[in-house]
Amino acid sequence: MKICGFNAVVESLHAGRVKALSIRDKRHDGLSEIVRLAKLQRIPVTQLSEKELDRVAGGQRHQGVVASLSPHVMSTISDLVQSSDLPLIVALDGIEDPHNFGAIARVAEAAGAAGLIVQTRRAAPLSAAAVRASAGALAHLRLSSVVNLARALGELKAAGIWTVGLDVDSDHSIYDIDFRQPTAIIVGSEGRGLRRLVRERCDWRAALPMMGRVDSLNASVATGVALFEAVRQRTRG
Repeated sequence: MKICGFNAVVESLHAGRVKALSIRDKRHDGLSEIVRLAKLQRIPVTQLSEKELDRVAGGQRHQGVVASLSPHVMSTISDLVQSSDLPLIVALDGIEDPHNFGAIARVAEAAGAAGLIVQTRRAAPLSAAAVRASAGALAHLRLSSVVNLARALGELKAAGIWTVGLDVDSDHSIYDIDFRQPTAIIVGSEGRGLRRLVRERCDWRAALPMMGRVDSLNASVATGVALFEAVRQRTRG
């Protein structure tokens, strides 16, 4: 995979995911820092003209830098569960837009989540667009890919993880949930929400308390609200 842009490339360098770099031959300070990081890791750096870099980027806005990444090593659900004594996991049900996927990854990483569970089908791929939308956060997150999300929730529950589905139709609020225990937050697509089997597998379903005239939020925003409610509870003690 090739990714472009300062933030995504810098975070991928910090995560040790970059195999090679192509940069614009006329550098500025930001590119010099990227080259310095690459040299520390002995990553090959090629200088290209603007026209050549446009071709390598394949139409992406590159900000003068294109990185080739090594494949993302997938984690198992067990890896996520065992990542800490109090794991916080996000599972995505039918999130097909790469920008939503990337934005959810960004807020999940910021909240200290153990990782994301994604589906192999009917889901946004791990693409350059998703990496860029995540501002490089996907380079730091564990990802577990599953064929059957409902079955994966059963595996989480068997491992002692409390499963909470975000559901706009629920009578319960996220403020009713005790997040001070190992938890997985399940997020559905903006159009359809959680699928029936996934919804039925959740231990608890909760809505965001909407005080204005709109009745729903973007999936990544809703995920962020729920994640940082969990962070608030856990840091408050």
